[in-house]
Amino acid sequence: MLIGELSRRTGVNTHQLRYYESQGLLRPERGMNGYRDYDEDSVLRVKQIRHLLGAGLSSEDIAYLLPCAAGEAPELVGCPELLAAMRSRLRRLDDQMDRLARAREALADYIDAAERTGGESCPSVPAPVRIASPV
Repeated sequence: MLIGELSRRTGVNTHQLRYYESQGLLRPERGMNGYRDYDEDSVLRVKQIRHLLGAGLSSEDIAYLLPCAAGEAPELVGCPELLAAMRSRLRRLDDQMDRLARAREALADYIDAAERTGGESCPSVPAPVRIASPV
């Protein structure tokens, strides 16, 4: 099947499918015309990738895990190397959550302190103030 058909069947944009290919997560054949030709297994593979991305795994993590994946959800065979990789990723996520929780607490403290001052306008700050998102 061509990339457009894979996109329709999985709900994943073609540029994302090309990215998965560039990361080694998908390996389509090339037709005589140079077009990507995906087999039926690619539908399942894309669904597995989407589930693993939803778990916060990077494409590098997923490339490592996919050979151990079975089924759409997917289920992973728990070999020691795989478990070590997933535990490492879980620790990184826990660290990120801790940093975010501390940042949230600090920001809430700033808001509380500002509200205690009566909420008066700051003459040196143009209104409205827009704080950019870090993402």
